[in-house]
Amino acid sequence: MSIQEFLKELKQKKWVDLSHEFGANSPHFPAFKPASAKTIFTSEEDGFFVKEYNFVGQYATHIDPPIHFGAESGEWVSDIPLKDLIAPLVVIDKSEVVKENPDYSLTVDDIKEWENENGNIPEGAFVALRTDWSKRWPNQKLMENPDDAGQNHYPGWSVEAIEYIYETRHAVANGHETYDTDTAVNQPTKGFAAEALALQSGHYQVEMLTHLDEVPATGAIISVMTPKFEESPGFPTRVIAYLP
Repeated sequence: MSIQEFLKELKQKKWVDLSHEFGANSPHFPAFKPASAKTIFTSEEDGFFVKEYNFVGQYATHIDPPIHFGAESGEWVSDIPLKDLIAPLVVIDKSEVVKENPDYSLTVDDIKEWENENGNIPEGAFVALRTDWSKRWPNQKLMENPDDAGQNHYPGWSVEAIEYIYETRHAVANGHETYDTDTAVNQPTKGFAAEALALQSGHYQVEMLTHLDEVPATGAIISVMTPKFEESPGFPTRVIAYLP
């Protein structure tokens, strides 16, 4: 099959947009300023339409390269190999568990249970944790889910699960629907240990994914697209799942 024939066949498949549309009122990590945009040229006055944007790199659906957590590899967004930005997509669904326990952390046993049903995670895969947390978008408070004391409650990965997908299954990247890799309730005592392990071992991740409920557990392909801004430790990204 030629690459043109492959593309023609691929376009017959269902494509799912895994990125949130975002703007000034979109949920964001509380330490960051809201995104903003202003018109600096108009078609009526200047003959062309241009806006100027202001937002942090880790905004909405975004990519975190290794250097985001000071990895020795020093990889910026633009350093990530192109072939690592398209991968087999694995979706581990814990949405029902999270309905009952928003403080849930994905475990190695969860992954092994998934593998018993679907086969081992393929080498070079992008492993996504589905929690349906993205359905809370665009409400900032629902995304954070704070209690009366101000402690946020949203799910994440255990350190052991991150270690397993990379050291045992040799995944290329991981992703999730929340602000962070680490479960919110663990952050005051354990910090961002799971995220640090993922990035400092030379991998990238994508945060605040959406529409994972439209993607099968296995068989899809993911592509991650982002601008090539120099020395970027993170940037909003357009993510597409191509279904089998």
